[in-house]
Amino acid sequence: MGLIKKEEYFMRKALELAQRALDEEEVPVGCVIVYKEKVIAQAYNQVEKLKDSTAHAEMIALTQAESFLQSKWLKDCSIYVTIEPCLMCAAAISLCRIKEVIFGASQPKVGGFGSLVDINILKISPKIKIKSGILRDECRFLIQDFFKKRRVK
Repeated sequence: MGLIKKEEYFMRKALELAQRALDEEEVPVGCVIVYKEKVIAQAYNQVEKLKDSTAHAEMIALTQAESFLQSKWLKDCSIYVTIEPCLMCAAAISLCRIKEVIFGASQPKVGGFGSLVDINILKISPKIKIKSGILRDECRFLIQDFFKKRRVK
């Protein structure tokens, strides 16, 4: 599987999870964590469902991946997320030592991997490789449409 096809494949899995969040009236963000070309964790936002402001897709997936690998370090893992992780999630990703973050659309107001701030500047852990723009339009549309509809209600 070529690099672009692999990235699109895993991002489509994250988009499916974001759609599930949307179906449950959550902010539509989906996330998968990949280890050795295999999904070992997957989650979507569950803030409303769990009444927990930290129940972001990334936070839930990180916990799953750590449990799967029986390690607090995820240094051989890549995380695919539909929207640029917020600063809270970026810090958690950094603390887990994820090697690579691949996201679809930027998040200018709260993004922790270049939009608002770049967590790598803080040197919390080894520098994380960042790649953005994978299925950007699909990821952006899902979240923009969600907030547009909420403003109309």
